[in-house]
Amino acid sequence: MLRFILIAAATAAFPPVAALADTPAVAQVEVSIGPDLAAKADKLGAREFDYLARDLKRTVERRLTRSGGLTASGGRLNLVIDDATPNRPTPAQLTSKPGLSMESFGNGGARISGEYVTADGVSTPIRYHWYEQDIWQAQYRATWTDANIAFDQLARRIEDGRFVKD
Repeated sequence: MLRFILIAAATAAFPPVAALADTPAVAQVEVSIGPDLAAKADKLGAREFDYLARDLKRTVERRLTRSGGLTASGGRLNLVIDDATPNRPTPAQLTSKPGLSMESFGNGGARISGEYVTADGVSTPIRYHWYEQDIWQAQYRATWTDANIAFDQLARRIEDGRFVKD
Protein backbone atom coordinates (compact mmCIF):
# COMPACT_ATOMS: atom_id res chain seq x y z
CA MET A 1 0.00 0.00 0.00
CA LEU A 2 2.85 2.38 0.86
CA ARG A 3 4.46 1.64 -2.50
CA PHE A 4 1.19 2.57 -4.28
CA ILE A 5 0.96 5.87 -2.38
CA LEU A 6 4.58 6.74 -3.21
CA ILE A 7 4.09 5.97 -6.90
CA ALA A 8 0.86 7.99 -7.00
CA ALA A 9 2.54 10.94 -5.29
CA ALA A 10 5.52 10.82 -7.67
CA THR A 11 3.21 10.62 -10.69
CA ALA A 12 1.17 13.61 -9.51
CA ALA A 13 4.33 15.65 -8.89
CA PHE A 14 5.53 15.31 -12.48
CA PRO A 15 3.26 16.17 -15.39
CA PRO A 16 3.10 13.73 -18.28
CA VAL A 17 5.62 14.18 -21.08
CA ALA A 18 2.90 15.46 -23.45
CA ALA A 19 2.09 18.26 -21.03
CA LEU A 20 5.74 19.34 -21.05
CA ALA A 21 5.72 19.69 -24.83
CA ASP A 22 5.34 23.21 -26.13
CA THR A 23 2.99 22.70 -29.08
CA PRO A 24 3.05 25.82 -31.25
CA ALA A 25 -0.21 27.58 -32.10
CA VAL A 26 -0.58 27.39 -35.88
CA ALA A 27 -3.36 28.91 -37.99
CA GLN A 28 -1.94 28.14 -41.41
CA VAL A 29 0.39 25.52 -42.90
CA GLU A 30 1.93 26.34 -46.28
CA VAL A 31 4.05 23.85 -48.21
CA SER A 32 6.13 24.55 -51.29
CA ILE A 33 8.73 22.74 -53.37
CA GLY A 34 12.32 23.95 -53.12
CA PRO A 35 14.49 24.70 -56.17
CA ASP A 36 16.69 21.61 -55.72
CA LEU A 37 13.68 19.31 -55.83
CA ALA A 38 11.98 21.33 -58.59
CA ALA A 39 15.07 20.75 -60.73
CA LYS A 40 14.23 17.02 -60.63
CA ALA A 41 10.80 17.59 -62.26
CA ASP A 42 11.86 15.99 -65.55
CA LYS A 43 13.26 12.97 -63.76
CA LEU A 44 10.60 12.36 -61.08
CA GLY A 45 7.55 13.91 -62.72
CA ALA A 46 5.93 17.18 -61.68
CA ARG A 47 2.74 15.51 -60.44
CA GLU A 48 4.76 13.83 -57.68
CA PHE A 49 5.44 17.25 -56.17
CA ASP A 50 1.71 17.87 -55.72
CA TYR A 51 1.41 14.55 -53.91
CA LEU A 52 4.39 15.28 -51.64
CA ALA A 53 3.20 18.81 -50.79
CA ARG A 54 -0.34 17.61 -49.99
CA ASP A 55 0.99 14.76 -47.89
CA LEU A 56 3.31 16.97 -45.81
CA LYS A 57 0.58 19.55 -45.24
CA ARG A 58 -1.99 16.90 -44.28
CA THR A 59 0.46 15.14 -41.94
CA VAL A 60 1.43 18.32 -40.08
CA GLU A 61 -2.16 19.59 -39.84
CA ARG A 62 -3.41 16.23 -38.57
CA ARG A 63 -0.73 16.09 -35.88
CA LEU A 64 -1.39 19.70 -34.79
CA THR A 65 -5.15 19.14 -34.75
CA ARG A 66 -4.73 16.17 -32.41
CA SER A 67 -2.55 18.15 -30.01
CA GLY A 68 -4.69 21.30 -30.11
CA GLY A 69 -2.01 23.35 -31.88
CA LEU A 70 -4.10 24.17 -34.97
CA THR A 71 -6.02 27.31 -33.97
CA ALA A 72 -7.46 30.28 -35.85
CA SER A 73 -5.38 32.74 -33.82
CA GLY A 74 -2.03 30.99 -34.28
CA GLY A 75 1.00 31.66 -36.41
CA ARG A 76 2.08 30.33 -39.77
CA LEU A 77 4.20 27.35 -40.76
CA ASN A 78 6.03 27.82 -44.06
CA LEU A 79 7.55 24.49 -45.07
CA VAL A 80 9.73 23.80 -48.10
CA ILE A 81 10.45 20.30 -49.35
CA ASP A 82 14.07 20.75 -50.42
CA ASP A 83 14.68 17.17 -51.49
CA ALA A 84 12.83 13.87 -51.65
CA THR A 85 14.00 10.46 -52.80
CA PRO A 86 11.47 7.76 -53.66
CA ASN A 87 11.76 4.12 -52.58
CA ARG A 88 10.39 2.88 -55.88
CA PRO A 89 10.40 4.44 -59.36
CA THR A 90 7.79 7.10 -60.07
CA PRO A 91 5.62 6.76 -63.20
CA ALA A 92 7.82 9.31 -64.99
CA GLN A 93 10.94 7.33 -64.14
CA LEU A 94 9.34 4.10 -65.34
CA THR A 95 8.50 5.60 -68.73
CA SER A 96 11.87 7.30 -69.23
CA LYS A 97 14.08 4.33 -68.25
CA PRO A 98 13.06 1.00 -69.78
CA GLY A 99 15.19 -1.07 -67.37
CA LEU A 100 13.23 0.05 -64.31
CA SER A 101 10.23 -1.78 -62.93
CA MET A 102 8.03 -1.48 -59.87
CA GLU A 103 10.14 -4.28 -58.43
CA SER A 104 13.12 -1.88 -58.36
CA PHE A 105 13.66 -0.37 -54.92
CA GLY A 106 16.09 1.73 -52.91
CA ASN A 107 16.37 3.90 -49.84
CA GLY A 108 14.34 7.09 -49.77
CA GLY A 109 13.69 10.04 -47.51
CA ALA A 110 13.27 13.79 -47.50
CA ARG A 111 14.83 17.09 -46.45
CA ILE A 112 12.53 19.89 -45.29
CA SER A 113 13.25 23.45 -44.26
CA GLY A 114 11.19 26.55 -43.59
CA GLU A 115 10.10 28.74 -40.72
CA TYR A 116 7.47 29.06 -38.03
CA VAL A 117 6.20 32.63 -37.71
CA THR A 118 4.21 33.30 -34.55
CA ALA A 119 1.16 35.57 -34.52
CA ASP A 120 3.47 38.24 -33.06
CA GLY A 121 5.81 37.98 -36.07
CA VAL A 122 8.68 36.11 -34.37
CA SER A 123 10.33 33.70 -36.80
CA THR A 124 11.92 30.36 -35.90
CA PRO A 125 13.80 28.36 -38.56
CA ILE A 126 12.78 24.79 -39.35
CA ARG A 127 15.22 22.18 -40.64
CA TYR A 128 14.71 18.46 -40.75
CA HIS A 129 15.99 15.56 -42.81
CA TRP A 130 15.65 11.83 -42.65
CA TYR A 131 16.81 9.20 -45.13
CA GLU A 132 16.57 5.47 -44.56
CA GLN A 133 19.95 3.84 -44.06
CA ASP A 134 18.96 0.17 -44.18
CA ILE A 135 18.15 -1.25 -47.62
CA TRP A 136 16.49 -4.29 -46.08
CA GLN A 137 13.19 -2.45 -45.40
CA ALA A 138 13.07 -0.79 -48.84
CA GLN A 139 11.82 -3.92 -50.57
CA TYR A 140 8.56 -3.72 -48.58
CA ARG A 141 7.88 -0.04 -49.16
CA ALA A 142 5.80 1.93 -51.66
CA THR A 143 7.04 4.81 -53.83
CA TRP A 144 7.19 7.56 -51.18
CA THR A 145 7.12 5.58 -47.90
CA ASP A 146 10.44 6.92 -46.57
CA ALA A 147 9.51 10.50 -47.47
CA ASN A 148 6.20 9.96 -45.63
CA ILE A 149 8.14 8.72 -42.60
CA ALA A 150 10.28 11.88 -42.72
CA PHE A 151 7.12 14.01 -42.89
CA ASP A 152 5.59 12.22 -39.91
CA GLN A 153 8.75 12.59 -37.85
CA LEU A 154 8.91 16.31 -38.66
CA ALA A 155 5.23 16.69 -37.69
CA ARG A 156 5.96 15.05 -34.33
CA ARG A 157 8.89 17.38 -33.74
CA ILE A 158 6.78 20.43 -34.62
CA GLU A 159 4.09 19.20 -32.25
CA ASP A 160 6.74 19.01 -29.52
CA GLY A 161 8.10 22.49 -30.34
CA ARG A 162 11.42 21.11 -31.70
CA PHE A 163 11.99 22.68 -35.09
CA VAL A 164 15.62 21.98 -35.96
CA LYS A 165 17.41 18.65 -36.41
CA ASP A 166 20.96 18.93 -37.69
